[in-house]
Amino acid sequence: MRVLWITAAIAFVIDQISKWLVVHVLELSRIGFIEVFPPFLTFRMGWNRGINFGLFGDGGDASRWVLVGLAVLISIAVVVWVRRERSDLKVMICTGLLVGGAMGNVLDRLIYGAVADFLNMSCCGIRNPYTFNVADISIFAGAIGLAIWSGGKKEST
Repeated sequence: MRVLWITAAIAFVIDQISKWLVVHVLELSRIGFIEVFPPFLTFRMGWNRGINFGLFGDGGDASRWVLVGLAVLISIAVVVWVRRERSDLKVMICTGLLVGGAMGNVLDRLIYGAVADFLNMSCCGIRNPYTFNVADISIFAGAIGLAIWSGGKKEST
């Protein structure tokens, strides 16, 4: 379990430092966008009040608190699940990524009222209109890893 918490802390800290730098140092919320390596990487400020791709983002303050509660409950449930399963190192790291990322986005909702998204990637003539952040990458990587490596050992018949 120690690896889970260390991984979660690292993911959380990296996410929050990246958001602080982009929002407060680079002042992306004021200037809107910065072309870092066009068209592949652009910093484009987006405040996500909903879930992925802004879904359910028009519910106001009530949806903010529902999403905070949901993220905390899901994180607790996943930690309890992997603890019961006596999961291996890979699963603990993936769980840490998922939990750390989720808590990074929870803190955004508590501080800003929305999740600070700023990464925008496009390629090959296709313009991606969506933004995301380091926490989203962490959550995605953790969830994919859990899908691949969790589930315990299958008994042979």
